[in-house]
Amino acid sequence: MERVYGVTPPISTAFPTDEEKVLNDALFKELRAQGTFETPMETEKRKEILVSLGEMADEFVKRAAREKEPKNEFLIRNARGRIFTYGSYRLGVYGPGSDMDTLVVAPRYVTVEQYFKIFPSILEEMAPSGAITDVNPVPDAFVPIIKFEFNDISIDLIFCPIQTLKELPEDKDWNLGDNTLLRGLNENQVRSLNGTRVTDEILQLVPEPATFRLAVRAIKLWAQRKAIYANILGYPGGIAWNIMVARVCQLYPKATSALIVNKFFNIMLKWPWPLPVLLKDIEYGLSVTRVPVWNPKLYPSDRNHRMPIITPSYPSMCTTHNVGMSSMRAIQQELEKGARLTDEIMLGRRAWNDLFTKHTFFTTGFKFYLTVVSSSRTREAQNKWSSFIESRVRVLVQKLDLHPSIDVARPFTKGYDRVHRCRTNVQIEEVQAGSLTYLAEKDCAEEEASTTKPDVKTDTNPEIKGEIKEANGTLPKGENGASPQEATSVPPKEENGAPLIKAEETDHQATTMPNGAKGETVEGEEAQVKLADIPELKPPADAQVEIYTTNHYIGLQLMKNAKSLDLSREVNDFKAMCMSNDIFQPELMCLTIQHLKSWELPGDVFEPGEVKPTRPIRKKRLASEDPGKPDAKRQQMTAAAS
Repeated sequence: MERVYGVTPPISTAFPTDEEKVLNDALFKELRAQGTFETPMETEKRKEILVSLGEMADEFVKRAAREKEPKNEFLIRNARGRIFTYGSYRLGVYGPGSDMDTLVVAPRYVTVEQYFKIFPSILEEMAPSGAITDVNPVPDAFVPIIKFEFNDISIDLIFCPIQTLKELPEDKDWNLGDNTLLRGLNENQVRSLNGTRVTDEILQLVPEPATFRLAVRAIKLWAQRKAIYANILGYPGGIAWNIMVARVCQLYPKATSALIVNKFFNIMLKWPWPLPVLLKDIEYGLSVTRVPVWNPKLYPSDRNHRMPIITPSYPSMCTTHNVGMSSMRAIQQELEKGARLTDEIMLGRRAWNDLFTKHTFFTTGFKFYLTVVSSSRTREAQNKWSSFIESRVRVLVQKLDLHPSIDVARPFTKGYDRVHRCRTNVQIEEVQAGSLTYLAEKDCAEEEASTTKPDVKTDTNPEIKGEIKEANGTLPKGENGASPQEATSVPPKEENGAPLIKAEETDHQATTMPNGAKGETVEGEEAQVKLADIPELKPPADAQVEIYTTNHYIGLQLMKNAKSLDLSREVNDFKAMCMSNDIFQPELMCLTIQHLKSWELPGDVFEPGEVKPTRPIRKKRLASEDPGKPDAKRQQMTAAAS
């Protein structure tokens, strides 16, 4: 009897037609033309890196054992570590420039403190000279991680000790599939192991792994191009897209990748959310870990998940708890477009490259934007501060979703890093408020050329690598706050027929930007920081101070009847939340939120060939045009009086 995959029987077990095979070949060729496949030479380099990391893991555990019990020769001699991969590399869907998500597993006596103390030095000692660069340990992350470049390939290395093993097996085929390996682990350790466990189980739960891999490449490229691929900002991440494609493969076990892509759009567009997407039945009742299993009947927070996509490995977790109203709406809009387009492709009326056209987020997507500007006086501080702010942008978006005048608040999927060179505190203040006047030469050239890095980001797996801890050390979850009160009434004021957007109302005067936009300096009840409180910089006359900024953009679509918009409460609450966290250093860091119209967007958010929106010309009514007709304002006043 043929195996049935998934929690329901398949929809169709029909074999591919000749036409579907032709379309599948065309899809493969298009994905190659799009540059989603890596050269054999690059793949071989990745394999060599994994061999080196395996040797380093053994040395790391031996040193940890020697430090733990220096006289125990048996323990030291048998000390060994293991390297596992997860994410796009382990699935076999990585491409040029993809990072490698890796996990080092150690016996129970090795501590996370030893990991951050010993492993960075081993990287420098054992790798060829110059091979290791940009080593960045991140002990504050929810999952302990060391980021670095190894022969120009980005490595994210997380760590987990197995509490049930004092010695790891020598068997090279040993894996992490046994649920008892989770015994005694805390939540972040379980998440570390489950990156590999989930990836392996997905491959075991699809009928044809090769078909699945090609379809995943197509769907991920589409999601990246449409700017709906970023777990940390409220969209599905790599694991979620993998699980959705795998579910469609289960429903059409004999289909080609081309048909799977077409069915993906049609099925996920009509999916009856919040019914969860499952690859197998959820396992309940196991007592190997205290980490909760996703259960909307038991946990109120799980009932709030809008489009739950559940990992197959125990303990099952929701990979999409960050998805909010606006991001879900954006996903559904793109699914609808994809369904129509792939239907035409399957009929031979369109080509596959039409599916992978770039988003219009900045060109025609919105008329109004908020930009969240995080800034710091050192690069190291900005790396920490901007990462933290990025993990909180979705919280601001959730509050904006609840605003009565906002129809859509859609965050873009990445931040824009810029470097500025300033000579005075006044210039620094302008930069912190959003000015691009003092961009460093390289960034300035990019701004003028209207270029930016390609927005292709391959399966960074943020669900596993985690987020910055809250002040109390807990993992931030979907922080759906209570609905805010009615926005403060602001008298309508229009510019070219556009409603006034009031981003913030504070006691100080807003900084006026060179382009006329207004930026607000950081203030909050928890911490109030003004540049005047910081000692005046007195560098030499020809000296420059570098300021590092990261901008995250949120597109706003207002309700049809909205004439004005006051966001002062949402903005000030967001600032107070961010600045009250322990990571905030007032002498180094700043946070600003400003509003922009589409024609005020900086040039570096546009790709070459894209047309930047222009300011509309306001038409003045001529005296000859129906002079007897009263203007709109007079009509409103007359109606009110009557």
